[in-house]
Amino acid sequence: MTVTWEELGWERLAAGVGRCRLPVWDCTAGLVVGDGTALIVDAGSSLAEGVRLRTQAQWLAGHRVTHLALTHPHFDHVFGAAAFAGAEVYGPVGMETVLDGRRAREELRADAVSNGLDPAAAEEAVDALIHPHHQVSGEWTLDLGGGRQVLLANVGPAHTAHDLVVLVPGEPEVVFCGDLVEQSGEPQAGPDAVPSHWPAALDRLLELGGEDALYVPGHGAVVDAGFVRRQRDALATRFGVSP
Repeated sequence: MTVTWEELGWERLAAGVGRCRLPVWDCTAGLVVGDGTALIVDAGSSLAEGVRLRTQAQWLAGHRVTHLALTHPHFDHVFGAAAFAGAEVYGPVGMETVLDGRRAREELRADAVSNGLDPAAAEEAVDALIHPHHQVSGEWTLDLGGGRQVLLANVGPAHTAHDLVVLVPGEPEVVFCGDLVEQSGEPQAGPDAVPSHWPAALDRLLELGGEDALYVPGHGAVVDAGFVRRQRDALATRFGVSP
């Protein structure tokens, strides 16, 4: 079956690179297609959403999803991960402490339900939760074949104690930011945020991506470096962080 990115509601950002905005929470999922490989960035808010992402990604790539990168351990980004059976899963070091512990899983389930996820879907997702096979503590270059490489960079803590970004070189370069950047609303700083480090994380993000990259936020429309810089300054003011 041959379909286009647009027919499936995906936004094509560069050759073999795109993203979709998932319903309800407007959460971003990304896709990077390599030579016989496909990387998904974030897995959606439920197993059913993960299955839809996997199916659409396979249609677009022409083969199965081989890699999954999780940007941070919030339910709307990780609850669909178990749908990607057989994929190599990457995440920031320390994420497993959030996804493995009984109390931590219960907190994830409760957060999902309080934000409107069906309790049965939340319970199913928690029971099936998987943690990354590969933990990124600094930077990790992932070879997707055909000359395509992506950079996984742990730039946190910031939005959470564990924040990973994905940089895809090309024309243009595309940076999947997770919830370090949000366009559709003010960045959310929950109890697991580390606000004092957040501006520095965005400085690092800008250093990695540069002025001409497309920055894909965890929620909202694609933005440029100027937007990221303005959000960095707003966060520094909001949290009283010195330049």
